[in-house]
Amino acid sequence: MAASTTTVSTIVSTEPESFAWSVLTHRHPAIINQVRNAHPYPPDIQHRLEALREQITTTVQPLPEGSHGKPQWDQWGAEFYGRRWLDIPFLWAESYFYHLLLDAVGYFGPGPWQGIDPFTRKQAELDDPALATELAAAPKPESLSPEQRTTALIHAALWGNRADLGFRLSGSPGAADNAPGSILDDQTEAVVDYLNNHTAGTLVLIADNAGRELIPDLLLVDHLLQRHPALMVELHLKPRPYYVSDATTTDLLAALARLAGIPGHTRSAAERLNDALTQGRMQLRVHEFYCAPLSFHHLPTDLRADLARADTVILKGDLNYRRLVGDCHWPATTQFTALTQHFPTRVIALRTLKSDVATGIDGRVLTTLDESEPDWRTSGAHGVVQLCDKRPSKR
Repeated sequence: MAASTTTVSTIVSTEPESFAWSVLTHRHPAIINQVRNAHPYPPDIQHRLEALREQITTTVQPLPEGSHGKPQWDQWGAEFYGRRWLDIPFLWAESYFYHLLLDAVGYFGPGPWQGIDPFTRKQAELDDPALATELAAAPKPESLSPEQRTTALIHAALWGNRADLGFRLSGSPGAADNAPGSILDDQTEAVVDYLNNHTAGTLVLIADNAGRELIPDLLLVDHLLQRHPALMVELHLKPRPYYVSDATTTDLLAALARLAGIPGHTRSAAERLNDALTQGRMQLRVHEFYCAPLSFHHLPTDLRADLARADTVILKGDLNYRRLVGDCHWPATTQFTALTQHFPTRVIALRTLKSDVATGIDGRVLTTLDESEPDWRTSGAHGVVQLCDKRPSKR
């Protein structure tokens, strides 16, 4: 029987010094500071950002009349309005914060700041000269077998999830960026076997972060499209900026342009991906649900149907993982497959651990981690490659 999110407690932010508490009390004010410095915002936006800083220290309030999305948010937030931010579900509080942040900077318009992304550091990541050096130093595709190439790209996509600007605001500088990663639940072999033998149909990749994380995601997609000429890939992106560094269509285009500017096999990959877009072999999807404060247990009918038509979904990142299994205090030994039976198709999770949720961890490994690394759930030093294979293989 599939586990239910009603059997354990939902994560909230009430415990001082907990990860969720630190996000609401430290990370969110730091993000407001970062956004204030991102653009030369006029006094009215500066005042709204300062008001938001004050609001998040008190109680949750409804959106003002006429605000973008107010009817939907009033429905989602009816039971939370008037309560302390720290006392409501962590996932909901985070999501509402980012909606309020976009509202404060005039993103929803109308006005001169409508549609302007406040998270400018995403582009700085792409502009980093070290990125070209790293990509140029990577093994040439022809030097690896298809299995080795798929494995390398799966792991690159996994650890690319460390490139999360919001995480870096509250994590130790460089704490996990260069350290060798430990995969706590490693189903890479089964994932690679499936991807190497899946020759047709549709593969969905639900993206997470832009910049340095999106680059290995795109290289993985390019590899799979080359390997399987009958395969079609859907890349699901956010419909607007979200959670500091989440990838939008604009961010995708910036990543492709950056890849195209690096000579060699990287530029060739960018050219193939552009061709895949124009030929329809890679299609882009956005959906409002990807900016909702809800878990994937509450997928709307249209999105659920779209995902159900896919042969498999590769789900990237920490936030998507929390939404997939439920943002709850699961015992870390709870099987991943038990928590993903609700999902409409086969799902592969590539996730660096950067929050309290953990599943699929062997009991002996868990004991060692708890004794030696108290912050193992949130440090970004560990990851998982997990598969819930709900369909018979198509060979």
